[in-house]
Amino acid sequence: MGAGGFSTNYREDSLISRLENSRASLWRRQLSQLNDCAGELARRLAMKLVNDELVETTNQTELESQLAQCLQKLLVAEDFDIQYDIAPVRELVPRPNRVSLYVTAFIIEKLIDHRSIVDIFGTDLEIYKAVDETVDSLITAGGKK
Repeated sequence: MGAGGFSTNYREDSLISRLENSRASLWRRQLSQLNDCAGELARRLAMKLVNDELVETTNQTELESQLAQCLQKLLVAEDFDIQYDIAPVRELVPRPNRVSLYVTAFIIEKLIDHRSIVDIFGTDLEIYKAVDETVDSLITAGGKK
């Protein structure tokens, strides 16, 4: 029996610890990849959102710039801030990509109010899928692209 009369399960604790470490390692690899390709990702995201008619803008260069700033903010954000920002879309898909969730939340919550954005179309899920497809083309879950 452990402290306070609770029995601890070493195997369970060890497995949970390994899963948490694996998740943290994956996140660090994704952020490293994002750091290497943030500008290209912002360019591709802007193009995808406009081409798929999910975002209507008066200035695509400004859309790219806003997405690039979002990605740069993600690179330096604390975990608490990331969790806070993605809260509105956290349950959108069963196993989400955190980069895709963060960008989706940015588009839905903040980008919509930008002066160069005429309107944002589609459901939150449609926006997430477009973002995730683009993110996945440059940043892999396994870190091997």
